[in-house]
Amino acid sequence: MAEGPDTGGERDALPEDLDVTALVGPYQFPGTHRRRIAGTCYLVTAAVCALGAAASGNLGLAGAAVLLGLIGGYHLLAAWPLRIDQTGALTVASRTVGFPVGHSSGQLGFRGLRSRPSWRILCYSADDPPSMRGLVELDGVDGAVLGEYTERNPEDWSAFGLGGPAPATGA
Repeated sequence: MAEGPDTGGERDALPEDLDVTALVGPYQFPGTHRRRIAGTCYLVTAAVCALGAAASGNLGLAGAAVLLGLIGGYHLLAAWPLRIDQTGALTVASRTVGFPVGHSSGQLGFRGLRSRPSWRILCYSADDPPSMRGLVELDGVDGAVLGEYTERNPEDWSAFGLGGPAPATGA
């Protein structure tokens, strides 16, 4: 009878910085400043290609130097510092909507060609079930509110025994 493949001690594993089971303390959202690392690598490689092109006259290396230089420059231009973290974004959003906030959720998105970070926060009022909901978009660099929309919560919770008229009981 054939045995299964021997995997030995080799197994797939997450890198330590992505392993949530070892998380201690508050979660640190990855910042866009890490784009500077990639941009610097591209620019260093572009410089090496440019030196090689100058020494050898190879037009392929010259083209690679130009292309890598443009990509590296873009990475540096798009490396906005994320100064407003998720906690700060939720705080600004709760002040903006004008009602006491219960549940809320944040998403980091990017705007424009230079990928400026912006937070999109969905907030529900603190009552049960929530009677209001709001959506706030704010800039992740300077915290300016870019837009805000609030409305009465149109979700119908009466099928679950929440809100609306109480279910009739047989009498």
